[in-house]
Amino acid sequence: MSKSIFQKIIDREIPAKLAHEDDLCIAIHDISPQAPVHVLVIPKKLIPRVNEATAADQATLGHLLLTAAALAKKLGVAETGYRLVINNGRDGGESVPHLHVHLLGQRPLAWPPG
Repeated sequence: MSKSIFQKIIDREIPAKLAHEDDLCIAIHDISPQAPVHVLVIPKKLIPRVNEATAADQATLGHLLLTAAALAKKLGVAETGYRLVINNGRDGGESVPHLHVHLLGQRPLAWPPG
């Protein structure tokens, strides 16, 4: 199985603009931002999608959300508001089979999302 673009970024095979990195995850600025702040928080462990996560992934999943919240503060969107998005499957908008959390902010976000 070939590596996803996120695995290549984690392995430093292709460059990305880093927002954060620790032992469990990496956060990068999206190359096609949908808001002025659009960061992807990606686990270093390959979890193809949230639907395939297991109980063993619980700590990693929680870490992704806490990291996104910390980044929202760091990037100045925590006070005004932001959205976290996880896409799962084709109809959910998943384009890369590697779980990741989108952090979107710094503009009003409509509901329901498109």
